[in-house]
Amino acid sequence: MDQTLPAYSAVMFADVAGSTMLYEELGDRQAKDLIGHALGIAVAETEKHGGVLVKTIGDEVMCRFPSADAASRCAIAIQESLRLPVPGQRPLQMRMGLHWGPVIYEHGDVFGDAVNVAARMSAIARAGQIITTQATVHAMSVRIMNKARLIDDTRVKGKQGSLAIYELVWEEENLTALAPTHPGDISANVLHLEYRGTPLELPANASLTLGRGENCDLYINSPLASRLHARIENRRGKFVYIDQSTNGSFVQTADGKSVYLKREELILNGHGVISLGEAVKTGGEYLVRYSLSEPTVEIRP
Repeated sequence: MDQTLPAYSAVMFADVAGSTMLYEELGDRQAKDLIGHALGIAVAETEKHGGVLVKTIGDEVMCRFPSADAASRCAIAIQESLRLPVPGQRPLQMRMGLHWGPVIYEHGDVFGDAVNVAARMSAIARAGQIITTQATVHAMSVRIMNKARLIDDTRVKGKQGSLAIYELVWEEENLTALAPTHPGDISANVLHLEYRGTPLELPANASLTLGRGENCDLYINSPLASRLHARIENRRGKFVYIDQSTNGSFVQTADGKSVYLKREELILNGHGVISLGEAVKTGGEYLVRYSLSEPTVEIRP
């Protein structure tokens, strides 16, 4: 072991998403060049942020950093760089996992539980996402910590008990596909929820959490629900359902169509039914019904 290196490190795995499909669609040479470009960005940003490339494993890099902040800033910089358009090149995304913890250094490589957990975080992440752990969040400065949001509390292979899983939010949530709202639209709606016969009204300036955790605003004790399964919040006068779960959410709209969300978002319109972790079933035990209406305006003489 190299005694000049710290006993703790932040370990980062960055994996090019959809690489197998790239080889099938573009052929070996073009796909290899594209993936090489993405990995080159990851290595360059690692060096800029004081990190060290440990190894390249196919379409993935493993790096170490002296702090959770350095690893987080690097991960964000990589995602931002990949988002920049390159003329004549197909845009790529990476799945990234971070973990801060004790490591063992041997012959330039890094071993230990921190490496295994970081690899599992990368496997959980979807394209363009940075996933980390509570231990890493607690090791961050407040400024970086504010970018982390809890998305699940789940079991991870090889670990006893459950881990709190966080997403490091590196870009403003984008709703540009929505029709633009006018200033008068803000606070235009009230969201009405009903769960097991109990009504709940959510005004336009409020938010709400749903899940199996007892601290959730709407406690739903379904065995398929995550502890913090989803959030509902208001953005620009629209209520947005944000799934943060392991099993996903099903939203059935008034026309009978069902939408499946897994760590995705949906604007709630009209009325419908929400089911956590399983498809909507008639007479289901854990269904949440929703409807939107304009707020009641009291007119005084």
